[in-house]
Amino acid sequence: MTAPSPAVSVCELRRARGLEVATWPALDGSGADVLVTTRHGGVSAGPYATLNLSFSVDDDPADVLANRRRVAAALDADLADFVFARQVHGAAAHIAVRADRGRGALGLEDAIPDTDALVTADPGTVLAIQVGDCVPIVVVDPVARVLACVHAGWRGTVAGVTAAAIAAMESLGARPRDMLAGVGPAIAPDRYQVGDEVAEQVREAFGDQADALLRLDGTGRWLLDLWEASRRSLIQAGLPAGQIHVAAVPTGPGPTGLDPGDARDGLFFSDRTARPCGRFALVARLTPEESA
Repeated sequence: MTAPSPAVSVCELRRARGLEVATWPALDGSGADVLVTTRHGGVSAGPYATLNLSFSVDDDPADVLANRRRVAAALDADLADFVFARQVHGAAAHIAVRADRGRGALGLEDAIPDTDALVTADPGTVLAIQVGDCVPIVVVDPVARVLACVHAGWRGTVAGVTAAAIAAMESLGARPRDMLAGVGPAIAPDRYQVGDEVAEQVREAFGDQADALLRLDGTGRWLLDLWEASRRSLIQAGLPAGQIHVAAVPTGPGPTGLDPGDARDGLFFSDRTARPCGRFALVARLTPEESA
């Protein structure tokens, strides 16, 4: 695997309406409000403690709703402004408009179906992507004022979900050369063990570049670097490397580089570490033009 690129930077923890969240300082002033929730600050109990945001696990729906309202407050938004998708590890991108606001916010039934990337040019519409080891990616074009949030596990990555999101942004007038991207907390390369069938699909998707993403772990299996795969997917889609900011912050237990006090259980849910577990989220919205 390659050494970290010069664009790699650690996320910064901030307080937002009493909730601890992570974000990319490099995206400040981009015309978008962006945050990644941690696993702390909510009301859920047991394996979902405490800020689980998913209705797809066996958490109490009332607790999930309370947690989502806390995240909405942290963004100074209403939960009715949010758009959630039914994520399926695919490559479909949905362009969210004002009429989509509220979809999936109160339950699964009306979430955007079979979608792993949400794109919008509508200020105030909040895009929400849920993860528990996969990579959350935010992309904003501050010139055209177009925003995308992407759920990129290995399946979505090799299927081209990142390219689909960028193409959807371009259909709204965005240009890759103007885009800024944040690649978020995910399973660390030294913990993401995959088999030959996954490695082969990575090679098919990335060609000669796959050697930078895979290495043998000594057991006959492979370790996959999803952060680097996401970075290279963005570059392939046309983004300048220097405008891609990778937060090399791992999910699961161990040091995060953000808050050593949380090293015991980690700042972010990890499905590979503990099943069942909750889900954290990337949430973002375009700010009104006068506030950008």
